[in-house]
Amino acid sequence: MAEPSYRSRAWAQTMSGHAVDGGVVRSHAATRSRLQPGPVVDRRAREEREAATLRPGAALAHGAGTRAVAERPDPQRTCFERDRDRIVHSTAFRRLAGKTQVVVQPTDHQRTRLTHALEVAQVARSIAAGIGANVTLADAMALGHDCGHGPGGHASEEAFDTFLPEGFDHATWGADVALTSLNLCAETLDGIRNHSWSRPAPMTVEGEVVSFADRIAYCAHDLEDAQRAGIVTTGQIPRSVREVVGDDRRTQLATFIRSVIGATCATGEVVMGADAARALAGLREFNYERIYTRPESQAQSEAVISVLRGLVSYYLDHLELVPQEFLSSGADRVHPVVAYVAGMTDQFAFSCAEELLGWDRSRLPRWLGRGF
Repeated sequence: MAEPSYRSRAWAQTMSGHAVDGGVVRSHAATRSRLQPGPVVDRRAREEREAATLRPGAALAHGAGTRAVAERPDPQRTCFERDRDRIVHSTAFRRLAGKTQVVVQPTDHQRTRLTHALEVAQVARSIAAGIGANVTLADAMALGHDCGHGPGGHASEEAFDTFLPEGFDHATWGADVALTSLNLCAETLDGIRNHSWSRPAPMTVEGEVVSFADRIAYCAHDLEDAQRAGIVTTGQIPRSVREVVGDDRRTQLATFIRSVIGATCATGEVVMGADAARALAGLREFNYERIYTRPESQAQSEAVISVLRGLVSYYLDHLELVPQEFLSSGADRVHPVVAYVAGMTDQFAFSCAEELLGWDRSRLPRWLGRGF
């Protein structure tokens, strides 16, 4: 038997950390970092800091935290910090790693719904910090905003519309179905439910920040993914867009973010400057024409729709294959089955299509979808 490597021995030696006087343990044998001792910065201290530093009109954790099922406040975290943590640790959030953003079954360097959510959160935090809003609440909303998406991008909404009288909207589905077990705050759920521009305005400044952050992020990074895939070139970006926000993702994000911060601080309303807003609209229109609705994308959307409709119909006829956690005691079986299929990752849905529906692999989506 081979001797353990030096690295293995070093790892084993740190199994219990490094004990020091006072009954505490260090992570490193020698440390140079020091912090002045003091009281724990608990929930009350954090709420007081918010009240003292956030701009009037921002959402405050103190006095918030209304949940469908009442809970005792956490001694350490604010209600919005708890929401953010619950979303990050949820199954719905983890599954975003396997769901389409723009590219169905993406390569290593292209976005998924998970990386999109992280980028939206970065934009939302930057804007919220710049205008004096609640960064933690904006972060929680942004991380959870797409947890209601089904496999294959926005094509899944059209697929599931067939089965639901009220239709399937990923925003409302995320707040009211996919994340309901987390018992999130009313403010967080409202921001998730109403992040799309076609929905009613969110109740908080932070919700409106996330609405802008989502559109800014996907317009810039969907373009970058399409450039990497050879779908479009930099020179094809309209001059009216390039002259205002540049032709690379870094410059575009910085320009849009700064425009929202500046215009919001000047007006007191979450808005973007007119020049940047025209560029954002032009970029989105360009993406629609050249990426989302190109013939190849439409073909993949049709394949996604066929797969998902076929799976829902199949499971409605074979309820014994649906996990019991999705089935309630009520008479309705359609909504639980849609919830099961909507929660699938792209790869799992496509594998089920092969196994259960007899789909040939050549018919399954393999390139660009309609997600955005």
